[in-house]
Amino acid sequence: MSFSLENSNIAVLGQGYVGLPLAVEFGKKFKTLGFDINQARIAELQSGTDSTLEVSAEELAESTHISYSANVDDLKACNIYIVTVPTPIDEHKKPDLTPLIKASQMLGKVVSAGDIIIYESTVYPGATEEVCLPEVEKVSGLTFNKDFFAGYSPERINPGDKEHRVINIKKVTSGSNDEIATFVDDLYKSIIIAGTHKASSIKVAEAAKVIENTQRDVNIALINELAIIFNKLNIDTLEVLEAAGTKWNFLPFRPGLVGGHCIGVDPYYLTHKAESAGYHPEMILAGRRLNDNMGSYVVSQLVKSMLKKGIQVKDANVLVMGLTFKENCPDLRNTKVVDIVSELKDYNMNVDILDPWCSSTEAEHEYGLSTIKDAESEKYDAVILAVAHNEFKVMGAEAIKALGKSDSVIYDLKYVLPKESVDIRL
Repeated sequence: MSFSLENSNIAVLGQGYVGLPLAVEFGKKFKTLGFDINQARIAELQSGTDSTLEVSAEELAESTHISYSANVDDLKACNIYIVTVPTPIDEHKKPDLTPLIKASQMLGKVVSAGDIIIYESTVYPGATEEVCLPEVEKVSGLTFNKDFFAGYSPERINPGDKEHRVINIKKVTSGSNDEIATFVDDLYKSIIIAGTHKASSIKVAEAAKVIENTQRDVNIALINELAIIFNKLNIDTLEVLEAAGTKWNFLPFRPGLVGGHCIGVDPYYLTHKAESAGYHPEMILAGRRLNDNMGSYVVSQLVKSMLKKGIQVKDANVLVMGLTFKENCPDLRNTKVVDIVSELKDYNMNVDILDPWCSSTEAEHEYGLSTIKDAESEKYDAVILAVAHNEFKVMGAEAIKALGKSDSVIYDLKYVLPKESVDIRL
C-alpha cells in the first residue's frame, strides 16, 4: 500500500492549545478539518476568532484549506486523523485516558482501510498500541497495521509563547511500520520549519515526550528545595542562582509553582507505567511531592511575615495577582495558584484575585473562583504577586505597594520587583 502527501485529507481532533495551531498550519497546504466536540468552540473558530490567543485572526484567515466541525460524520471524508485530546490525571494522580479512549472509539466509527491515525497526546510508553488502537479495532472491525495504520508525534506546544511556535519547534515522529514512519515524518516535515526527528518506534517517541517534562519537574523541585533551605538561612535565593549561573553549565531554573497541562501531570504517566513494570520511582515522585506542596509553603511564609508585622491573620484582606498557570497566557489548566487561594481561605482570609488574562467565567467554572477587574488602593493586608504578567511588570513596585495598607506584606513569587521593594521573595 502506498501513501501520498498529495492525497492527504487531514482531520485534527481537538481544537485547543495543541490542535488548533497544528490544524491551521496543515490547512495552509492540505485539506484539513478542525474537529472538536465543543460546538461553541467550533462556532468561535468559524467566526475567525480564537479565545486561547494561540492563533491570530490573520493566521486563521491564512489557513485557506481548513474547515471546522463538531459533526462526527464529517470525519469520514478524511484519511489521516491526528488526535490532540487532553491526557489529565484523576483525583488519585493516576493517568486518566478517558478522552483518548473516547476519541479512539469515535475514530473506530469513521476509519477506513488504508487510513492513518496519529496520536499527539502525552501518554506513557505503550499506551498508543496497548490502549488506544485496540479500541479502534474493536469498534471498526479492522486490524491494526494491516487495514489501518498509526503514528505517534508528541506535541511540544508552549502556551503563550510567541517565539516557539508549532512550526519552529523540532518534531519527534514515529510510525507503526517503516513505511508509515517515513510517511508520518514527511507529513510533518511539510509544515515544520525546524525539522523532525524520526524515532525508531512509537514507544520510543512516547517515552521521549514523557521524560521531557519529567526532567523539568525534577529540576524545578531541586530549585524549590534550595529556596526553602536558603530562606531558612536568610539568604536571597535569586542572588544565589545568579551567582551560580555565572558558570557555563549551570542550568537557569527558578523556584516557583509547577502547574499547567504538562509539567505537573506528565511525570505521573511515567511513574504509573514504571510501577506497573515492578519499579517504584523515587526521585521523580519526591520531586512531584515537593512541587505539589509549594502552595502550602508560600502561604506559611506569608503568615509568618504577617504575624511578625502584627497583622491579624483571620479576616485579613489578601490580593492574589495572577491566576493562570503562567505569564501572559489565559490558560488556567492545572494552575497551582488555586492551592495558594485555598490555603489562604483555610486561614479565614478574604481573598481577591486579579488577573487581566484569565476568563472570569472559566475561573468560576473550573475552580469556583471569582476574579476582580480592579484592585482598590490601600485595601490589602498582603499582596501576593503570583504570576508575572506584563501588566503587573508595567505597574511597578510603587503601584503594587499602593494596593496594600501601610504595613502590608508584599510577597513576590516571580522576582518581578526589586528586592528592596518586597517583604518576601520565594
